[in-house]
Amino acid sequence: MTTRRGSFTTLQIEHHGPVAWLLYSSEPRNAWNWTMLQEQVEALRQLSIDDATRVIVLASDNPDYFSVGADLVLFEDISRDEMARWIDLCHAGVRLIRQAPKPVLAAINGMAVGGGLEFTYHADIRFASSEARLGQPEIAVGFIPPCGATVALSRLIGRSNAIRYLYDGALHSAEDAKNLGLVDEVLEPERLRDHVQTYASSLAMKSARGLAVIRQTINGSQWSGFQDGMALEKKEAVELSQTTEFKNGIAAFLDRRR
Repeated sequence: MTTRRGSFTTLQIEHHGPVAWLLYSSEPRNAWNWTMLQEQVEALRQLSIDDATRVIVLASDNPDYFSVGADLVLFEDISRDEMARWIDLCHAGVRLIRQAPKPVLAAINGMAVGGGLEFTYHADIRFASSEARLGQPEIAVGFIPPCGATVALSRLIGRSNAIRYLYDGALHSAEDAKNLGLVDEVLEPERLRDHVQTYASSLAMKSARGLAVIRQTINGSQWSGFQDGMALEKKEAVELSQTTEFKNGIAAFLDRRR
């Protein structure tokens, strides 16, 4: 195993044979900021074209937090253009995950909410710790998930489940998330990484071309409509970011935290 942080400050990349773990590593709770979004895009680009990497795993190096989503301080008085740039970076990460020529898995632990969790919806298979808590609380501040989730969720868990999930904005246990279809397998925390590594290693032994074609044909058949959906998601998220309700929601959230 080799660990490579390279030029990254908010991520780590661990190589376990042909399996590369892209680990969120932004203290204290893996809150997303401009740097983390940009570094994820660059890390995914590197891993997508790295011939030695056969499988990518999205994960966290913090046992208590997968990610708490965006650092909402960044959204205080954010301009329309800044929000558009933020969503462009989110969508660039989504495209790299969905178009990668190799399997992408997710190992979800601890608190997993907002944007960090959204990126896992675009992975092939999601594994979760039994202690994980998952949710999309954006409705609490009058917003929507802007990382392709509005498009992915209806495909992943069905229209009605997706609407109710986003309407409610509640936290779900790992088992509830599995029943809903958000995750595929739930494991004890101490088994999560070893199990995902074992499964990823088994994939790495299979035909790289065959795996790539499976991804290409399944994801590609939905891609045109998916991109249209992301364009609408961006338009509406940018508009919401300029509303009084959103600004008041962000202010109220940050005041409670302070």
